Amino acid sequence: MPDEKMSFFSHLEELRKRIVVSLVVIGIGFILTFSYSETILRFLKRPLTTDLIFSRTYPFLRAVPRPGTPIDLIFLAPAEAFWMHMKIAFLTGLMLALPVLLHQIWKFIAPGLLPHEKRYALPFVVLASIFFVFGLLFCFYLVLPFALNFLLTYKTENLKPMISVGNYVDFTSKFLLAFGLIFELPLVIGIAAKMGLVTPQWLSKNRKYAILINFMIAAILTPTPDAFNQVLMALPMCLLYEVGILAARLLVKKPTAAQQQAPEGI
Repeated sequence: MPDEKMSFFSHLEELRKRIVVSLVVIGIGFILTFSYSETILRFLKRPLTTDLIFSRTYPFLRAVPRPGTPIDLIFLAPAEAFWMHMKIAFLTGLMLALPVLLHQIWKFIAPGLLPHEKRYALPFVVLASIFFVFGLLFCFYLVLPFALNFLLTYKTENLKPMISVGNYVDFTSKFLLAFGLIFELPLVIGIAAKMGLVTPQWLSKNRKYAILINFMIAAILTPTPDAFNQVLMALPMCLLYEVGILAARLLVKKPTAAQQQAPEGI
């Protein structure tokens, strides 16, 4: 019993250490990015002021200034602009600290892993960070321009958009974080398959349920209730699910003929 209590308290101490390190790193990221929050805000406004144009020739996809009067962001409360800068700095610092946060998560669960499983720490941190960044880029350059163009032009001929800076930052940050997490799906599926929790065959067999769940998750994560933005989120999730199945097939070793013919008791 005393050993179990020490083991329990040692886990709590390890968790406290990882949380403290994570908070310190996020705080450093916040301090580094707070001075650049105005620059980051101007960058975040790009989907609001540009349209994506597809063409059959190179570069195939290009951003052009949105026609009409540019939309200016406003603030409706004395402290709204200040808290907006705080939120931008915090979220940007959180994204910059992501590799360290992932490493802290891995360090916390590492004691429960087998020795040969611990060598996956570096690939996990690197791939998770890369997938998250790809999710951010996909959302910022493809999803947000389409979503904003649809929302600002659908039956708004007699209306003038007046968007508060707080609402706009909330809208864009939720979209960006949601897509960053969604793009981790292939990695999560690959790890689950490697641990034996799922198999490629099981994933393929339950594809129709996965599609349904993807649309349900998209309906929950999408900041707006319209079906258009839900589809914009659900379709990449379905594609990422297929990528996850491919990753599972690559990571799971097929049993050899000798293993298949061996008796169960051996």
